Amino acid sequence: MRNAPYIKSRLLIVAAFALPAFVFTNGCKSTATPSVTAPGEIATDDATLAARVKQALVADPGLRSLPMSVATYRGVVQLSGYVDSEVQIQKALAVTRGVPGVQSVSNDLHLRPQ
Repeated sequence: MRNAPYIKSRLLIVAAFALPAFVFTNGCKSTATPSVTAPGEIATDDATLAARVKQALVADPGLRSLPMSVATYRGVVQLSGYVDSEVQIQKALAVTRGVPGVQSVSNDLHLRPQ
């Protein structure tokens, strides 16, 4: 039983280092954020904004079948791809600007070669 104080002191030292480690790692857990906003709300993150823009483009019958890509960064939406007419480009830009949360639109849409 001579080693009992030695073992107790070692256990206290280990506990003293382990407890703060558990506390700090518990504080590093990520929290889930809602990815879908209600129709009246403004989208705050880029992924949600891109989803809302894609949804608006697909809802338009004249733009539904066109191969367009949507990318967002801090509220700036970039449309890229190929369309059949200048009217479709203007319509896609108008629909995108109408989505709440869009700060500006970067147009990288091109007419398909005939």
